[in-house]
Amino acid sequence: MAAAIALPPAGAVQPWLKVCGLRRPEQAAATAALGVDAIGVIAVPGSPRWLEAEARPALYAAMAEACPSCLGVLVVADASDEELAVLGPGHGHQVLQLHGSESPERCRQLRAALGPELGLWKALRIRSADDLLQAQAYAEVVDALLLDAWVADQLGGTGHRIPVEWLHDFRPDLPWWLAGGIRAERVGPSLEALAPAPPAGLDASSGVERAPGDKDLDQVAALVAAVAAVRQDQRC
Repeated sequence: MAAAIALPPAGAVQPWLKVCGLRRPEQAAATAALGVDAIGVIAVPGSPRWLEAEARPALYAAMAEACPSCLGVLVVADASDEELAVLGPGHGHQVLQLHGSESPERCRQLRAALGPELGLWKALRIRSADDLLQAQAYAEVVDALLLDAWVADQLGGTGHRIPVEWLHDFRPDLPWWLAGGIRAERVGPSLEALAPAPPAGLDASSGVERAPGDKDLDQVAALVAAVAAVRQDQRC
């Protein structure tokens, strides 16, 4: 069963925008206030954007105060059952993004263990066009997908992009986010190239950073403006 709060609110015009890899409450608040739909925090210890569990609630609280409708997303990779106590509801996030090698069955187990109040998104690291075929296997066990380019020994935040021609016929049965080098000047061309089957959302990280985990708010604002321009075009 789908979670109650797993996606931006009904009526939010697509493409939605998520900024991932924040580490500081003040940047989370400023980013949320600029109008993004979701903010991601990394709970993978090997990542340069990792944020320890004790610091996450303050960041999500700052985000929520600045924009109550902004979704808090916690990014994990192959979390063990012993970690579930800090990954479930009650810690500030509304969505758990699975960025490891979680199988559909593991997603089903996590849904049962964490309950329906928490959304589940599954990230797929795409190395070839054939990798897109695995999307359908997750359609009944998660609320959304996130596509990112496969890079050896790195789970995300690399800035590498999936070749757009691989995505021309990608039409899964659930919403999906496109990640990989998302920045203001690429929004229009990327979405134009995917116009027959566009993503529901865009996920930015390294493209709006000064350093890993340190967002450039001017670049975030430019990205928000670029997405807003596309949304306005879709209203016309």
